[in-house]
Amino acid sequence: MNEFVLQQQNEAATQHNSPKEVIRRLVWKICIATLILMAIGSATRVMNAGLACPDWPLCYGELVPAKEMNLQVFLEWFHRMDAALIGFSVIALLGLSWWHRRVLPNWLPWASAFALFLIVFQGVLGGLTVTELLRFDIVTAHLGTALLFFTTLLVIGTALSPYQGTGTVGKLPWVGLAASIFVYLQSLLGAVLGSRWALHQCFIGDQLCGVMYSHIFGLVPPSVATLAVVLISWRTPALHPALRKLANLAGGLLILQLVLGVATFRLHLQVEPLTVSHQAIGATLLGSLVVFTVLAVRDWFANREIKIANG
Repeated sequence: MNEFVLQQQNEAATQHNSPKEVIRRLVWKICIATLILMAIGSATRVMNAGLACPDWPLCYGELVPAKEMNLQVFLEWFHRMDAALIGFSVIALLGLSWWHRRVLPNWLPWASAFALFLIVFQGVLGGLTVTELLRFDIVTAHLGTALLFFTTLLVIGTALSPYQGTGTVGKLPWVGLAASIFVYLQSLLGAVLGSRWALHQCFIGDQLCGVMYSHIFGLVPPSVATLAVVLISWRTPALHPALRKLANLAGGLLILQLVLGVATFRLHLQVEPLTVSHQAIGATLLGSLVVFTVLAVRDWFANREIKIANG
């Protein structure tokens, strides 16, 4: 009996330390760091700290500008440090993926290489936001690339996670994909709105109101698609509990996001934590939909392979 228990413990320890499991844990840690990075980036923008460090990649010519440190400098400096940490982590991810490629899925090294490309491109855009004095198209591309990088990591992490589908997803993978795309596009509209300070300009001088209204009316497609994910999940019998929980999470995040958006609008962006929370919850909503979609696609393909095998 003791030998059997010891064998089980050894097998669990071996699986826990397998290259696939090590990489999976690393990817989820990078995901969390990226979400924090986007929240800090939003705080940097709303606190007018985007140019608090006038040079790049250093800050006032130093790695740690102790003499010039204040809240705005700290936000910009910490944003860069978090980005650098993520960059080194992705290099480690790529190295591990290629080193252990023989015991890993064939797609993983290439997906890791794509993630590294995105983070390098993101770093270039980060430098250009400073040297080009926060030009709105570069700032928008900066956030758009961050969300794409975040999404790539979520796809990798979810694809590596253990999951046994129930074969009842039906059209949910495609509904989830549509909702993810709509939320991503709406996030880009929000980035344009924020980078051009369109809401402020519309309230003060009746300028760029078209940009503001495009973001307001643009919430309809992602809201409808997300609600479709929730409702179809509720009505799908024997759906995997993980998918049901993710659908409920997406629904709750959507409601919270709408409440934060209304509050931000009514308060004319005067409460910075609301604005930061609005972007962070938007990224989290996108993340929950991406994870839902990847699991649903895995469920759909597994069921399809079973049907083919059974004739």
